[in-house]
Amino acid sequence: MNSNAMIRTSEPLRLRQALIPFVCIVVLGYFAYHAVYGRYGFIAWLDIQNRIDTLEHQLSEVEGKREQLDRQVALLRPESLDPDLLDERARAALGYGGPNEIVIFLEPQPGGARTPR
Repeated sequence: MNSNAMIRTSEPLRLRQALIPFVCIVVLGYFAYHAVYGRYGFIAWLDIQNRIDTLEHQLSEVEGKREQLDRQVALLRPESLDPDLLDERARAALGYGGPNEIVIFLEPQPGGARTPR
């Protein structure tokens, strides 16, 4: 009976010894999962980097468009008024043409692309 008592006490001891590493592995797995898939994990970081690249590209396009518009506005200022540009803008805005001019109306292309002049 003495040997049975020893065996019974050693089984819970083995369970206790295996329980601590098991709990540590589960906790480590939990944190590893959230480090990759969590709200601030690696996958979310990749999505944010993708979004940053897209927005930086859009920003550069908008800045280019703004610079172009700034140049056109500078030409329309009274200090540096270009009569040809003023005439072109007035005719485009009002839809007028000169008596000796031929006006050709073009259909807008899909996607907003303009035909070269």
